[in-house]
Amino acid sequence: MPGHVLADDAATPLVEFSGSLIKTVKGKRYQAQVFAKGDRLRLEYKYAIRTERGYAAIEIIRLDRSETWYLLVQQKELLVTGLDPDDLLPIGPTLPGEQERTLVGDATAAGRTAKLFEVQVDHNGRVERFYEWVDVETNVVLKLVSRDREWSFEYERFRLSPQPAYYFDEPQGYKKRMTAIAPQGRG
Repeated sequence: MPGHVLADDAATPLVEFSGSLIKTVKGKRYQAQVFAKGDRLRLEYKYAIRTERGYAAIEIIRLDRSETWYLLVQQKELLVTGLDPDDLLPIGPTLPGEQERTLVGDATAAGRTAKLFEVQVDHNGRVERFYEWVDVETNVVLKLVSRDREWSFEYERFRLSPQPAYYFDEPQGYKKRMTAIAPQGRG
């Protein structure tokens, strides 16, 4: 499963929330607890991510620094990589490469009132189509499904709540290590 990253556009809602995220890729299911505070995201995975330096169960995304951090607890290291635009987890409704958006109608996702859209994007010269459920109150994407059903993500639980700033800061006592290699998948 690719890493999760906030959509990097001006429409990213500056909202604080937590939720239980389920992502399905080619039949494999991945789970994470998500904490969001504006342009920062923290994912605590049910199963750790394999990195070049070991396994990380916590990923912190910092759009303000264009970085993704993986906490390697056993080594007390913070593995830092650049953001990968192909691994975007959209928060705001505008998708990268979006060409067309059609309102399908009213819907519900994660127990919340939403608008359902059909969205067409250009991804590296290839046309892709999605169904996207956008929360009416916050404008946050609650669910996104590829039309070919190859992958999807959705929040099972979504709760608006203030998030502590330290969730998104460098942990004290950790050694920062830069790398260009993204995680290899879930372990």
